[in-house]
Amino acid sequence: MKAITASLLCLIALASQAYASSPDAWAAYDKTVLASCTKASGLKNAKPVGTPAQFDDRVGYTAVLLQGQYPQKHMKGQQGTELCLYNKQSKTAFVTEWDSIRPTAKAR
Repeated sequence: MKAITASLLCLIALASQAYASSPDAWAAYDKTVLASCTKASGLKNAKPVGTPAQFDDRVGYTAVLLQGQYPQKHMKGQQGTELCLYNKQSKTAFVTEWDSIRPTAKAR
């Protein structure tokens, strides 16, 4: 009976560790997210601000804040900010302009 109990405990321990991601797996995932978000972005030289925000798997998204330059001539290289939501299941990036996140200059 003790052997069966010990075997079950070992199997449970191994099964729970199979779902844990290694640091290398997280780094590869972050690289995939950043590549997808950068490609979906309308900004030139889009770069992430900070690290991706990992939401719970029940939500199914990773969020990335990107900054870069608007490519349109009339924008004259003005800085822009976009929020990217990466859908974990479909592996698709959705981007929206989010310049309102930047602080505005106060008048003196």
